[in-house]
Amino acid sequence: MVRTDNSQKRNSLIRKNVIYSFLTKGWAGVVQLLMVPLTIFCLGDYRNGVWLTMGSFLVWTESLDIGLGNGLRNRLAVYWANGDMERARQSVSSTFFTLILVMLPIAAVLLVLINTSDIYGFLNVSPAIIGNLREVYTVALILVCAHFVVKFIGNVYLGLQLPAVNNALVVGGQTLALVIIFILSRTKFTGDMLMWVAVANTLSPLIVYLVAYPVTFSWKFPELRPSLRYFKRSMVGELFGLGFQFFLLQMAGIVIFASSNAIISHVVSPAMVTPYQVAYRYFSLTMMIFTVIGVPFWSATTDAYSRGDMAWVRTSMRRMHLALLAFAALLTLMLLVSGPVYRLWVGSKIHVPFLLSLGMAVYMMIIITSLCYSYFLNGFGYLRMQLITTLTSAAVYIPLSFAMGRSLGVVGVIFALCLINLPGVIINRMQYDRIVGGTARGVWKR
Repeated sequence: MVRTDNSQKRNSLIRKNVIYSFLTKGWAGVVQLLMVPLTIFCLGDYRNGVWLTMGSFLVWTESLDIGLGNGLRNRLAVYWANGDMERARQSVSSTFFTLILVMLPIAAVLLVLINTSDIYGFLNVSPAIIGNLREVYTVALILVCAHFVVKFIGNVYLGLQLPAVNNALVVGGQTLALVIIFILSRTKFTGDMLMWVAVANTLSPLIVYLVAYPVTFSWKFPELRPSLRYFKRSMVGELFGLGFQFFLLQMAGIVIFASSNAIISHVVSPAMVTPYQVAYRYFSLTMMIFTVIGVPFWSATTDAYSRGDMAWVRTSMRRMHLALLAFAALLTLMLLVSGPVYRLWVGSKIHVPFLLSLGMAVYMMIIITSLCYSYFLNGFGYLRMQLITTLTSAAVYIPLSFAMGRSLGVVGVIFALCLINLPGVIINRMQYDRIVGGTARGVWKR
């Protein structure tokens, strides 16, 4: 009876979060669609390609938390489920203050690199077109580093099985950035547009999280408010143990994501980053929708697994398999109508080859299928096989994409993405089957 009640409560919470997340993610999709033509209008295809490449590198900085955010997410879910408020607050406090200590030296090193290295040559950017690339990077980096610390609030809500709130915080920052860029596009602004676009995109999320901090820790969950008194070095080790595996997974994924723009910029041209990102933004709407459905299962799986409720896990995966079939049909439809959609969305000046769209649709299906199993494996806390496959893929991707990019152009880069991500889908499925079937041993259960 207790197990049934827990399953019903878990399913009810997932349903609520999926509904609320669809509202926020739906708006996030609209924001994403509107942001692309507005930014291209403000910057042009060359400067827009430079900004997109710059933004992908800034994502690296935001993810250098050595896994503490995802470690907090998993441990907080366990403490909250067991009613251990003392350790729950210790985990939040230890994460917050450790993030500050982690970011300070990282920011110092990156600022030195930006202002001493040849970033123009590395990104194949002409100084005659963009003369203040270092200044733009410096300002954007400072704002991103501040955001790096306070965005752990989203992990708190994820650990409390409230991903809809985390989604609302993310889309709030995106919406504010859209408003600022819309105003810039409608005014006779004569200043440095690249700088203002960078500031709009990096300052906006920081403002949202700064507002969310007192709302979260003074009003909604004062029992979790960070305090130096609750900082525990032993807790950092506990968070870091599991979280570092998440960090390695995250960094491997970012190596692939961030390097794609840089490889296209270096091997082809910064201008070609724009059609690549247009295709990515279009087809990634499916991944955005899937994460709305899938993310609530992560912490819910942690809760179910800690209670030994494997029947709930099996039932949930059957539902996810049905969702995969629906997403395959959706991606096929999006591919068939992609040409007219691109022209309506960004105009006829930005040409996206059909093969690029085909490759991007296949890539998204591969990623969505992999995520289907990853959310459950992450909830179980068994990451070793994901680490092996993802790190191997990241190591292979850069030389493979350089080679295919040189021979096939931007289409070769997306084909390389498909090739290196496919093995992960197969291995994730194999590990999930072993864990649920009770046959996982050795590296399959680590």
